Amino acid sequence: MFSVIFPGQGSQMVGMGKELYEKFDIVKSVFKEADDTLNFSISKLILEGPKEELDLTANTQPAIFLISYSIFNLVIKEFNIDLNKAKYFAGHSLGEYSALSCARYLDFSDTLKILRVRGDAMQNAVPKGEGGMVAVLGATVEVIEKILKENEEVFKVQIANDNSEGQIVLSGNTEDLDKLIQYLKENSIKNIKLPVSAPFHCDLMNNATKIMRAELNKMNFKNGQNKLISNVTANEIENPEELKNLLIKQIENRVRWRESVINMIENGVNHFIEIGPGKVLSGLVKRINRDVKIDTINSQSDIESLNI
Repeated sequence: MFSVIFPGQGSQMVGMGKELYEKFDIVKSVFKEADDTLNFSISKLILEGPKEELDLTANTQPAIFLISYSIFNLVIKEFNIDLNKAKYFAGHSLGEYSALSCARYLDFSDTLKILRVRGDAMQNAVPKGEGGMVAVLGATVEVIEKILKENEEVFKVQIANDNSEGQIVLSGNTEDLDKLIQYLKENSIKNIKLPVSAPFHCDLMNNATKIMRAELNKMNFKNGQNKLISNVTANEIENPEELKNLLIKQIENRVRWRESVINMIENGVNHFIEIGPGKVLSGLVKRINRDVKIDTINSQSDIESLNI
């Protein structure tokens, strides 16, 4: 039994999808539809850069989705591999939008538009330089929760991503993160300040939540084909109306990726197929459970060797 999983921000690179774009008309047509929908050449930005522009959150989010959606379509339509037989679809943060669009809860063009808005809203929720994110390595989520509780008067920081065993990402304003980093250093806990310009998945995203609530309430969600796993609950989403509310909550809430993967495995999944640029999620799944099968689909040879 397999699940299809979709990566989030950080997996982007200039030239992603180029091999498939050059070889397959079906990919070219999806790229063209994206350009027409967004009224600018996101395909040129993806294929040629510049990197600084691709890395802007308002561009990154629709770009990664476009690559994931193109590959998903290609696998099904050109190679006749039925990914819709998956028990679950799941994605990490913006990857959740790739999951729900590929599962047909939301049209491709609507997903592109909402991710453009989402990226812009998240980028601008906090003035540049006033917030950030720190990855903590080697500590359990319980240890980090205890540290944050015991030091809440000293620094207000929140868990943004519970990614895997020993990889947790924290968000907060810059001053609080500096105090946190000092505390972690004094207690010999390894950490890395991430090269992001905003503190995603925490209370500081409140302005983005307001914008996304207004936008998502305009969207027409359908009854999709596959079961989705929510970032917010780590459990199966029951209906499209619940999906809308969870996507609003997702902006400020922790991405429960570790728990999501564990829950999928406990419900019979023994094979994960990552669709999209990079192989970040494949690495995280491997850290969570070394016994499951993992495929990363980025190229024609990846597709041809896929066995489900």
